[in-house]
Amino acid sequence: MSGHSKWSSIKHKKAAIDAKRGKAFTTVIKEITVAARMGGGDPIGNSRLRAAIANAKAVNMPQDNVARAIKKGTGELPGVSYEELLYEGYGPAGVALMIEIMTDNKNRTVADMRHILSKHNGNLGESGCVAWMFDKKGVIVVDADKADEDSLMEIALNAGAEDMIRNDDVFEITTLPEEMQTVREAIEKQGIEISVAEVSRIPKTTVNLEGKAAEQMLKLMEQLEDHDDVQHVFANFDILDEVMERLEA
Repeated sequence: MSGHSKWSSIKHKKAAIDAKRGKAFTTVIKEITVAARMGGGDPIGNSRLRAAIANAKAVNMPQDNVARAIKKGTGELPGVSYEELLYEGYGPAGVALMIEIMTDNKNRTVADMRHILSKHNGNLGESGCVAWMFDKKGVIVVDADKADEDSLMEIALNAGAEDMIRNDDVFEITTLPEEMQTVREAIEKQGIEISVAEVSRIPKTTVNLEGKAAEQMLKLMEQLEDHDDVQHVFANFDILDEVMERLEA
């Protein structure tokens, strides 16, 4: 199980328990604003905005919030100007990290990232230091109880997906980044509920963690994910299921 899959599974279970709605709203609003600023406010001609609006619906964001975020992006309403950044670095035991950021204050954010990483035995690296360890892919997650495996695979592959695997109690579908929204829409047209749909960075190789390093890594990922300026975090760690069970206990 890859670090991406491991963490996505942990996040998925965690979200079902405490659903950090405020953070989810912040992440989606920023994405909508930037998508509208870059590609215009019409989702029909702006696939990035269309995907962001779909994510807003998935977290039950009110339509008024979506409309305001679009207008702030297009300049019809005053709003904050966000800068997109990508930080690379290392966690415990040399785990590779890629952190996608949207911020209105780069200096504040980089200081926060340095502090969080150093507190958990990690550090920021130079641009390009770990990017080569990841493949950029679209990832769509469907709860296993929401769809028949064979039917879902047929729908996904016919729509252009590259692969689908079962990972514990979810199906994970991978696509080329530019095909993710098309595959997502094909699945949703069949009435199948999607839990997660995002452009992800999947590690080519993984680092096995246990003991203190595993515990530190999970705490680091959670704190990074909780930061308001962080949109996504990707890492190449792996933790055996029995180790996860001990940590969760």
